[in-house]
Amino acid sequence: MSVFPKISLRLEVENYLKAGFMNKEILSALGKQEAERRFETLLHNLSHPPSFTTVRVNTHLASVQHVKNLLFDELQKQFNGLSFPILQHPDLQDVLLIPVIGPRKNIKQQTCEVIVGAQCGNAVLRGAHVYVPGIVSASKFMKGGDHVSVYSDIKGKCKKGAKEFDGTKIFLGNGISELSRKEIFSGLPELKGVGVRMTEPVYLSPSFDNVLPNYLFLQNLPSAVVSHVLDPQPGEKVLDLCAAPGGKTTHIAALMCDQGEVIALDKISKKVEKIKQNALLLGLNSIRAFCFDGTKALKLDMVKDTDGEPPFLPESFDRILLDAPCSGMGQRPNMACTWTLKEVMSYQPLQRKLFTAAVELLKPGGVLVYSTCTVTLAENEEQVAWALETFPGLQLQRQDPQVGGEGMLGAGLSPEQLKRLQRFDPSAMQSLDRDIGSLRDASIEDLVWLANKDCIGFFIAKFVKCKSAQ
Repeated sequence: MSVFPKISLRLEVENYLKAGFMNKEILSALGKQEAERRFETLLHNLSHPPSFTTVRVNTHLASVQHVKNLLFDELQKQFNGLSFPILQHPDLQDVLLIPVIGPRKNIKQQTCEVIVGAQCGNAVLRGAHVYVPGIVSASKFMKGGDHVSVYSDIKGKCKKGAKEFDGTKIFLGNGISELSRKEIFSGLPELKGVGVRMTEPVYLSPSFDNVLPNYLFLQNLPSAVVSHVLDPQPGEKVLDLCAAPGGKTTHIAALMCDQGEVIALDKISKKVEKIKQNALLLGLNSIRAFCFDGTKALKLDMVKDTDGEPPFLPESFDRILLDAPCSGMGQRPNMACTWTLKEVMSYQPLQRKLFTAAVELLKPGGVLVYSTCTVTLAENEEQVAWALETFPGLQLQRQDPQVGGEGMLGAGLSPEQLKRLQRFDPSAMQSLDRDIGSLRDASIEDLVWLANKDCIGFFIAKFVKCKSAQ
């Protein structure tokens, strides 16, 4: 029996997702029973973490082998000598894979309880400790040093500061409290450190809090694929249209050997500061980040460009990444989503505005990569079909490396077009319980295959602009 339930969604959202995964084209190809099985697998897998933690090596500052050795020593310390395999991805040479162990079902639950918010709970399932801002409730007499059980309030029903909670809560594992209940709820806003240090998590996954920060960037596998598909070259001018927090931006700069110009835009100033901090931390000087709305990035009057700041003249960039704002329905783990159908469906028009601006800003012969971290047909394959119809000068390209599966049926794209897409689909395989023994018995090829299959939901399309696409 699964440790966690399937993802909890509003009925209208679940029905919307189901309609996409059971559209006429899919039913014709798979049959109703198989389509239903895959949809239920999707809902189950979304509430569980992926099989691997993925980190990208900052090759601008160090070799992959050097960082791999440093990371091996770090993990030995974290897990008291327990040997975790660290795999270098064969198709993504700057990506390292660390298996996640779990779910572990023999952990004895403690009488002292800590309740955390859903977002904090998701982070714990991927190896994080519990930070004070994420704590919603703690048992009445909890002191620093107590052994506690940590639970996620997936429906957001627990009141801040409550002494007990009998609502829906999911067990995340055990830890040791760093602070007393009184200290946690003292009302002091400066309390931001670790509140509970996890010692027996249900999913055993390394913590990357301040681990080799100059050398490593914690990044989901498909997110690392995107920059390789974009294939930026030294000396080019590249635009990351919706860039925060800067994982892909810094990856692009590293792949360009920090030679050229990488422009990063985001319309939230705090996120732009985060991009700048990450660029500084990773020693990358080719990145220029601006607080600017990507939908307005095209300069409408044709006067001379001003100091390389947004907005930009048409056909200014060699390559553009549009990692679009999306419904995020592919993120894992996510045990509950409270979004309305209106919220989920609100992203398609925004994505089209951004895409239109990107096409105008791209030079003839330039490359545009569109990506999302969602699984909906409307934000992925339907957007590709719309783009090809709206912009005759765009051509859909094959992708290298091809790590994910092909696109999903239902948007009227041809079999050849679907093969040119990459969809990382959490419904592609049944989630497995993983222990140290099974890892030691598995071949490297099998582990890499599992890492490619059992990751977050994600989508990538690559276009080339053959002429001015009006």
